[in-house]
Amino acid sequence: MIKIESLTKQYRGNPAVKNLNLEVKDGEIFGIIGHNGAGKTTTLKMIVGLLAPTSGTIEVMGHDMTKDSTETKRYIGYLPEESPLYENMNVREYLMFFSELYKLPKAQARERIDLLLNSLKLPEQEKYTDELSKGMKRKVAIARTLLHDPQLLVLDEPNSGLDPLTSFFIIDYLKKLNKEGKTIVISAHNLFHVEYICDRVAVLKQGELVICDTIEAMRETFGKREYEIIFKADTDLDYERKEDNYVFRAADVAQIASLLQKISENNWALVDLSVQQSALEEMYVDIMGKE
Repeated sequence: MIKIESLTKQYRGNPAVKNLNLEVKDGEIFGIIGHNGAGKTTTLKMIVGLLAPTSGTIEVMGHDMTKDSTETKRYIGYLPEESPLYENMNVREYLMFFSELYKLPKAQARERIDLLLNSLKLPEQEKYTDELSKGMKRKVAIARTLLHDPQLLVLDEPNSGLDPLTSFFIIDYLKKLNKEGKTIVISAHNLFHVEYICDRVAVLKQGELVICDTIEAMRETFGKREYEIIFKADTDLDYERKEDNYVFRAADVAQIASLLQKISENNWALVDLSVQQSALEEMYVDIMGKE
């Protein structure tokens, strides 16, 4: 799906990405993590053809993005970290406007918009975008990214600044899209989300690749981790109690994800979600602490 070889990007002589070599397989969810300024956003922008590399090559679906990106962009959905919406339009008008830019027939666009609004749980389709919460705005931006049914999704911090439940909903939604055949490249600071959703992860430091491996391999290499959820519920449950809250701990990401989904579906209150050093976090802290 994506092949990056000897990729370098310089700004005024200062390297943001240095001699990067990566390959993203068709149908996988690939994570890119690193500190601020590590080169994550620059790399994503080069993948989608918004930035030209100083040197090196990027192939997406067999096409060289430095020479032949126009046709390939039709099959890419890109979500930048900051994605302001047009405030003088309601949700449906906004999405219809972009469907025209994608040259979708109106009947097909309406059907596609209905599907996306329903699957993203966005009932406020007649509200103006400036009336929406930050989480709802992010969902609208994701719907816009998916309008033309792209094969490849490139997402820069898709859940940045969102509350835990909305954030988890978006991550879980991306996992469903992957099961439908989408290849996803995602940059995120939340390492729990990366560990939960990604098949493989690349760690960048000062523009260079430090490690790229599967989550399973990282879990085997680095120590155990445990997650803790504290929540309130309006019914009796078979969980540990702490004052007025329920407490659940597990090392299995899938168990934690299942409970978060249950909390969301039942409109229970999530008090806290914490991680006692995930395998990915342990590796990340170790790598980033080294000079």
